[in-house]
Amino acid sequence: MMRELFVHDRSVMTPQKSIFQRPVWVTVFALTAAIAWGWAYPLIKLGFGEFGITPDMTGSKMLFAGIRFCISGLIILSIAGVTKREFKVRERSDWWYILLFCMLNTTLHYAFFYFGLSHSEGSRAAILNSLSVFSVVIFACLFFKSDRMTANKVIGCVIGFAGIVSLNLGGADSGRFSLLGDGMIILNALCGASASLLIRGLGKRVDVFVGTGYSLAIGGTLLVLPGIFLGGEFPMVTATGCLYLVLLIAISTMGFTLYNKLFTCNPVGKVAIYNSLIPVVGAVTSCLCLDEQFQIKYVIAGALAATGIYIINRSK
Repeated sequence: MMRELFVHDRSVMTPQKSIFQRPVWVTVFALTAAIAWGWAYPLIKLGFGEFGITPDMTGSKMLFAGIRFCISGLIILSIAGVTKREFKVRERSDWWYILLFCMLNTTLHYAFFYFGLSHSEGSRAAILNSLSVFSVVIFACLFFKSDRMTANKVIGCVIGFAGIVSLNLGGADSGRFSLLGDGMIILNALCGASASLLIRGLGKRVDVFVGTGYSLAIGGTLLVLPGIFLGGEFPMVTATGCLYLVLLIAISTMGFTLYNKLFTCNPVGKVAIYNSLIPVVGAVTSCLCLDEQFQIKYVIAGALAATGIYIINRSK
């Protein structure tokens, strides 16, 4: 009887987990964000076409990206204001950390992404971007004591990188490495992985919801200004193009809000694993929406990437 009472009392005193820490909801939220981000690949290229933005129009690409993220950030900050979130940053010096996060998470991250995507097939870029998943695993082991390098992680990363390398094998054109295409996507992936490690620190300096809004609004502005300076413009504006832009804004608003919150409540690797779905969705939707030729190497690369991620995250 006393044992039953003890067990009952202990269960009552156990703090209830946040919805963002419950396994089922972590899966639901992370999958929702990953699937939405996968659709960004074809939507960006379709948006460029509707606005008349060609691969050589650097300023216009920065302007397009900046408007997307700036509006997304302002929406998040508006919601934060309505829900009476705390906007105050803990210390003045913390603004330098927030600015660094803005640069990595938004400005540099998406400058590289938009440049690379305009010089590469959406399906190829989507799978190549899976490099960020393995980069997060490696970086987490280097900077977080709670994440230790294991044999599973080494094997998983090797297999995953093999999938990325397989993209550059095959035909003379489709297999050729491009600095403006593949190179920019790789830099984008590394910026995204680095930003993922900073999210937990961001949550210690400001409300993570507000911090996400700051990141997108400030980072977007830092894309708009040089875009205008470089002569960025939209040669034509169509209703369909505006629809694509609205969808991209919605993807950013939902995706970053969910992921940043999940990263502050769970181990980095546990959440990052779901990014492996982004290349799959991106490759398939790009082939469907952009009439890109589907290649068997995409299946091989996707299978190797998924296998590597499974090995890294499987239980002992």
